[in-house]
Amino acid sequence: MTGFDATLAAIVQHYLDDVAGPREHLSLLRWQIDQGHRLDERTTFPGHLTTSAVILSPDHRQTLLIDHVTIGRWLQPGGHYEPADFFHVSARREAEEETGVQGLRLHPWHRDGDLPFVIDSHDVPGKPARHEPPHVHHDLQYLFIADPALPLIAQLEEVHAAQWQDVSRLGEFAPKVLERLKGVEAPG
Repeated sequence: MTGFDATLAAIVQHYLDDVAGPREHLSLLRWQIDQGHRLDERTTFPGHLTTSAVILSPDHRQTLLIDHVTIGRWLQPGGHYEPADFFHVSARREAEEETGVQGLRLHPWHRDGDLPFVIDSHDVPGKPARHEPPHVHHDLQYLFIADPALPLIAQLEEVHAAQWQDVSRLGEFAPKVLERLKGVEAPG
């Protein structure tokens, strides 16, 4: 097992032990780790790793969303995993690139660690132009805090817009995040 694989396996087990709900088993992700699949490569099927940033205003009333060009709907910023010292650093880099947001801080819930707030394995359509079949994204989702008064600059190659919206919008595409947020206090 490579260092990446061992780190990912440990984080997934920590998540299952300390965060996951009773119906979260992450069976496919765990099977792929056990099989030695290169989850850090986007050419690995049936699934591979992505990271995303759930960016909240300090009072938790707003979230920063992107209007995704390819998917055609509002989502949290994120993308395919890119090598970084920590998984949350990959998520932060994607958010900064896609939105131009400045001053992102890892939410205190993470206690400066790399434990995801949610691990969400979900189906995504393939891209015939890239010869990609439909597959699964194993998304490690991290909470961040940012000031909604700061300017945003959307990365127009990947997103139509970046915009602060009511946190309730998370229920449309990240219901586990929204439900879990009910038990998290806004930083004082």
